[in-house]
Amino acid sequence: MTTDAAVSMAEMKKQALAELTGNILPYWMNRMADNDNGGFLGRIDGMNNIIPGAPKGAILNARILWTFSAAYRFLNNPLYLQTAERAWDYINGHFFDREYGGTYWLLNSDGTPRDTRKQIYSQAFFIYALSEYYLATGDKTILDKAVGLFHLIETHSFDREKNGYLEAFDRRWGYLEDLRLSEKDANEKKTMNTHLHVLEAYTNLYRAWPDTVLRAQLMNLAEIFIDRIIDRHSRHLNLFFDEDWNCKSSVVSFGHDIEASWLIHEAAEVLGERPLAERTGAISTEVAIAAMEGLQADGSLIYEVDSASGHADHDRHWWVQAEAVVGFINAWQTTGDREFLSHAKRCFSYIMTRLVDTNDGEWFWSIRADGSVNMTDDKAGFWKCPYHNSRMCLQILTRTESQKT
Repeated sequence: MTTDAAVSMAEMKKQALAELTGNILPYWMNRMADNDNGGFLGRIDGMNNIIPGAPKGAILNARILWTFSAAYRFLNNPLYLQTAERAWDYINGHFFDREYGGTYWLLNSDGTPRDTRKQIYSQAFFIYALSEYYLATGDKTILDKAVGLFHLIETHSFDREKNGYLEAFDRRWGYLEDLRLSEKDANEKKTMNTHLHVLEAYTNLYRAWPDTVLRAQLMNLAEIFIDRIIDRHSRHLNLFFDEDWNCKSSVVSFGHDIEASWLIHEAAEVLGERPLAERTGAISTEVAIAAMEGLQADGSLIYEVDSASGHADHDRHWWVQAEAVVGFINAWQTTGDREFLSHAKRCFSYIMTRLVDTNDGEWFWSIRADGSVNMTDDKAGFWKCPYHNSRMCLQILTRTESQKT
């Protein structure tokens, strides 16, 4: 690493540690604990108001468990382990379907099931969180839970005829007409987003449980991204597919591009497959370069553009910026090209100066295209979780630790 690069990483490391331990994690420990019903509150709005009776989402709770387990593993602060234990106790007591297996999508504020669908995206996030909690605690019963979810995904979701993973099922693992994660998504049987987070989950599970079947399925997921999901010409990710892998979308999601660029490479490295790691390293760089089409003069990355209509969403979402920092650092470490490090540094600066809420804590949902702060969308809620920003900080810290100087 050159002197200038070492200084850049040292500066980001110092700020990332302060942001993680002084702002993000304290917000979730101090503001989000539900002292009446257990676990964590379902929602705090963009004006920092607690919304009484808000339902509790699977994604929020899984991401809290992952975040505090990962923070404890790196920083060894017992308060983080206590918060992870709180998350696990609530998840184990309320989110698992004891009758049909898997985890619920949404609970009422009192912990009773509200939406019992089996969204594969959600099952994957619980695998991601449980495997991290196991790595933090060494508790074999936690690993068994994660492995059980892996087998359920492989039994019900994996398409043995046409490859890939089907999107969602009802409580009994039967057919669903509406497969979407949210209203903005296309109602298709296979999606980039679910495949990305199954890959992410299987990568972390493989760290804890290097099983041969898991290994084969993780390698297969990497190949699916290379052969099916990453567009051969543009190198952007295609987002929605029918059962036969026909592309059903024209939207480019810059945040998913840059997030996938490093997660695919990470999967190959965790597998220890040198040819695959070299191949995905090159491809991940191509995807990162494609994502740069969304970069703005202020260093931020816009949300998305429809390649068919040309319509673009210029909002700077919190999670997109966090993933941009990690993805560009990964591209720099993979190639040695300082341009990628420059992009990471500038985007990190944008986050610190525009997205961090220095008055009330955590990050704003987004900065709008006109430069105003988005106070309408949640500060914490079903989709606004501590995972992307905490992981960015931890990735900066761990990549700095492993980088030779």
